[in-house]
Amino acid sequence: MTRLTLQDSNQQTLNVEINRLIIAGWAGRDAEGVAHHIKELQELGVTPPATVPCFYPLAADLLTTADRIEVPRSDSSGEVEVVLISTPDGLLVALGSDHTDRKVEAYDVTVSKQMCAKPVSTQVWRYDDVVGHWDELVARCWRTRDGQRALYQEGALASLLYPRELIRKLTGTDSLPVGTAMFCGTQPVQGGLGFGERFEFELHDPRLKRSLSFAYDLHTLPVA
Repeated sequence: MTRLTLQDSNQQTLNVEINRLIIAGWAGRDAEGVAHHIKELQELGVTPPATVPCFYPLAADLLTTADRIEVPRSDSSGEVEVVLISTPDGLLVALGSDHTDRKVEAYDVTVSKQMCAKPVSTQVWRYDDVVGHWDELVARCWRTRDGQRALYQEGALASLLYPRELIRKLTGTDSLPVGTAMFCGTQPVQGGLGFGERFEFELHDPRLKRSLSFAYDLHTLPVA
């Protein structure tokens, strides 16, 4: 059971059960942008996908709202992504990080994603409140590396496939099964993929003048 807070005037607390986790990969709306992200990963030795978008099923217990995660070595990095969460009362929008081991990704993408926790925001929006101006939402990520904080990713959701299109490609229907959390794709990075000691995230809604945000620090486990 994940405890979330609905970001509205009432700040309602929601106890949400998530039993299925899906990561949507190469989910860009623009073919050129998708090719750019594929090129980023190819430079790290990652084999391009056979089809786009593609979907990676992961263990639901990887989801966490902790502000610190542990990773093996210094080979991983975060990615800012919108997360759709299907509940009995409708779709929720959260913010998440598809934290991935880049070294393992070079030979097995699914395993690289399975190795790392997937941090998500504790605050959420109702999907119905933002779907009408979805393309205006802006996702950002800042990375702190060697003590230096810098913008790592930034882009409007207009660059990514619409949520309903992703859902149809995943399920063949217009609905996401209740209990499912789906990460919906990411933005190109600035300055190259790489490790950081801290990642900070924001999803800004310029229409309703509000933001979802969260951050987490990394602890690198010692190599035996």
